[in-house]
Amino acid sequence: METSQLIREFNTNRLHLILAQLAPTGLLAFAAIATPAIADSGEYLKAGFALILLASGILGALAEYSAASQAQATIDALKLVTDKNPLVERVISFRPWLEVAKFVTPAIFVAIFVAILLGLYA
Repeated sequence: METSQLIREFNTNRLHLILAQLAPTGLLAFAAIATPAIADSGEYLKAGFALILLASGILGALAEYSAASQAQATIDALKLVTDKNPLVERVISFRPWLEVAKFVTPAIFVAIFVAILLGLYA
């Protein structure tokens, strides 16, 4: 692939990463608002709510991990480019930060999920 194609691929993966974070973030914001009302509901509704959060969290984490991994693969290909310019160097330097999207952000979402579960059942 040419350098310009790799940069476009990286930007596409970055956009996918951003979009993958929007849905879980929105759902968790809604859940934080709705948890007090749902906590007063029946057990089946609480369980259904928790399972929706869990399923959405798993899918969101997979989407984030996938987009970040693909962006890292694109960066690895950019490292092989012989005509590096400042943009290429900047994209390459961003590679370690994609580990945050792969591991830290999902861990934070898990902590939020646990806090919401405690709010539902405690």
